Amino acid sequence: MKMTNEQKYRLIEQAEPGEIASLQEKVKQCHWRQTFHIQPSTGLLNDPNGFSYYQGEYHLFYQWFPLGTDHGMKYWYHLKSKDLVTWDNAGIGITPGDTFDSHGAYSGSALEHEGKLYMLYTGNTRDENWIRHPYQCMAVMDESGLITKWEHPVISNVPEGYTDHFRDPKLWKDGDSFYCVIGAQRTNATGCVVLYRSTDLHSWQFEGEIRTGLESFGYMWECPDYFELDGSGVLVFSPQGLEPSGDEYHNIYQSGYIIGKPLNTETRTLEHGAFRELDRGFDFYAPQTMVDPQGRRIMVAWMGLPDIDSPTDPNGWAHCLTLPRELILHEGKLLQRPVPELTALRRKREDRVADTLSSERKTYEGFTGTAYELICEVDLLSAKAFGIEFRASATERTVIKYDAVSRKLVLDRSQSGEPVAASYGEVRQCAWNEDHIKLHLFVDMSSVEIFVNDGEEVFTSRIFPHRESDEIHFFADKGEALFQAVKWDFTE
Repeated sequence: MKMTNEQKYRLIEQAEPGEIASLQEKVKQCHWRQTFHIQPSTGLLNDPNGFSYYQGEYHLFYQWFPLGTDHGMKYWYHLKSKDLVTWDNAGIGITPGDTFDSHGAYSGSALEHEGKLYMLYTGNTRDENWIRHPYQCMAVMDESGLITKWEHPVISNVPEGYTDHFRDPKLWKDGDSFYCVIGAQRTNATGCVVLYRSTDLHSWQFEGEIRTGLESFGYMWECPDYFELDGSGVLVFSPQGLEPSGDEYHNIYQSGYIIGKPLNTETRTLEHGAFRELDRGFDFYAPQTMVDPQGRRIMVAWMGLPDIDSPTDPNGWAHCLTLPRELILHEGKLLQRPVPELTALRRKREDRVADTLSSERKTYEGFTGTAYELICEVDLLSAKAFGIEFRASATERTVIKYDAVSRKLVLDRSQSGEPVAASYGEVRQCAWNEDHIKLHLFVDMSSVEIFVNDGEEVFTSRIFPHRESDEIHFFADKGEALFQAVKWDFTE
């Protein structure tokens, strides 16, 4: 049953007696709760926000509607970590409900400056006619962890030529100036990104639109993130409204990047190459990056998508975040690698296998589980295909394979369990031209993240199998494949 607007746009204090306890009980009964991913205690999680390093810790916030799985009154929920692996709950970071965020504290970013953490976010408001009025608001966290919202927005108006779809500011500093990019929609219903500049974080000047070669590329660009990596300028964003093309753009909305020369902030020109999707899987959106003290560019994304129902909705919760990934620039392309700190999740037991498969499908001792890391390297000697079936049983399986005939990597979740957004297809694939393949899987109770050849391609997906589906099968079709694999369980 869908909520009314009045039900959706409630604060926690407006919950009915026993409502939160009832939700918590539903969540407890869910066998799809994750083991090592960030997930909400109740309700809906979406975009990562305010990803930053401050006072010796990583800080990460996420969009949170605690009272159900519809998109309603969004809070920022706050997590802290010293190692990007173990995250401590720090409670609600930003509470909406004031004049300029009356209908939600929407997405934004954070920047450390002079001993404080500045958080710039979109305040969502609706008037009596349910017309949206976005404001860009600031909140500041001090050394004690106290977060204070500024009384007035720092950007109060949408510039002429753009609609009220104007949100998700991403902050950075260059020299003596602060900048932010904001996702926008032009009045002709095409998406773009605009640039603002400030010298003090209080007063912001509209510089204009960032000039790209993508004049008509979807109807809205959400969650922009501009950064420079190894001398190149990178603009990450999530365009809505792209039509499927070949193997690309098959999810309801996409996330990707353009890369080229550094942004010229005076002319606002970004010379760049083709738009590339960041992820080849089913569930990846609204990524956000930060630079840590080691100089690494680290990214986290929402493992979900807007406007898609989740099989966990009846259990009172939905969605999770991806594992942190380091971005590496290689030959004009972003590689994504799981941060090495994640090896701390491995338990002592280590299962290994090496074998040659000849037109067969095999299982091996120790290769079962519901939450684990698996690294498999394969050389196709003559096989037409090689693959792994995981979270498998007699009736369920998720399959990652290399098809040597079509020269494609293929992820198939048509038999993964409870279907998700099946109307958008249950297979994702991309071109691949190497016969030596390294598949690095992080499998959790209801998700998989697959890194191919150290992050040249990544497939991120939610899957919803029965708890008993814990088998792992390796197979080769119509010929031989030589492989070796190692697996670490993440639970005792």
